[in-house]
Amino acid sequence: MKTFALSQSTGTGAPDVAGFFDPRTFSIQYIVSDPATKQCAIIDPVLDFDEKAGATATFCADALLKYIHKEGLTVAWVLDTHPHADHFSAAQYLKEKTGAPTAIGQYVTRVQALWKEIYNWPEMPTDGSQWDTLFKEGDTFKIGELSARVLHSPGHTLASITYVIGDTAFVHDTLFQPDFGTARADFPGGSAKSLWNSIQQILSLPSETRLFTGHDYMPDDREPQWESSVAEQRDHNPHLVGKSEADYIALRHQRDSELPMPKLILHALQVNTRGGRLPEPEANGKRYLKIPLDALEGAAWD
Repeated sequence: MKTFALSQSTGTGAPDVAGFFDPRTFSIQYIVSDPATKQCAIIDPVLDFDEKAGATATFCADALLKYIHKEGLTVAWVLDTHPHADHFSAAQYLKEKTGAPTAIGQYVTRVQALWKEIYNWPEMPTDGSQWDTLFKEGDTFKIGELSARVLHSPGHTLASITYVIGDTAFVHDTLFQPDFGTARADFPGGSAKSLWNSIQQILSLPSETRLFTGHDYMPDDREPQWESSVAEQRDHNPHLVGKSEADYIALRHQRDSELPMPKLILHALQVNTRGGRLPEPEANGKRYLKIPLDALEGAAWD
């Protein structure tokens, strides 16, 4: 199974993009680098978690660090696109290892407030202070000589953002590959209408823009894929071709009503709403996750 691919720079101002596929969570981690300066950003890194054993590890994140060392890169940013529901974020671990600042979208505070209630977690800060920077729509930043800007892309979550870096866009869980469709919008705070609007904003980028998705579920047992283009999405995505906004919202509601919740959603959100920080150890030195019962709709009964 393919677990790594390098999409090389298309010219001045365009990044190299290394994608690392995690088969356990179907997630893709990215290292986006400036060929001219060797500065890079890490996007959506994974902290390994085995829910059966309650075990954590850093295999995925350490693979990123090994690649960064091999290529002589310097980490300028550790970036989250949103608080993930299907894997733990390794942002805090990588900040500790590299010293690079972390960032996410400003509306993570709304997600924190929502999940604070679900977890009945009164002491949880909901000001986004777990990250170094909270980006808002239109913010710009640099990765070496590369220019990057932020699009607010709600729908999948309240806090989702897209990073447009040179001729690339990291669209997280908004769009999947053109043969699979688009992301669900039924998590707490999700909205199919907002997701449609976010997708239209992404599809207004230049046709040749390289799009990188956050997951791939390998339909028809094909090899994992995570790169497409705006043109390919416009022409081939079955959730979008020939669809009006009303058609899309109806399709999304129907599909989401049939999907079980991700198996790690209740585990992951109490880590990822804290920037990838695990719960603090208790008096016996052990860390404990808190799993609320009957807090979410979407149980899948056999």
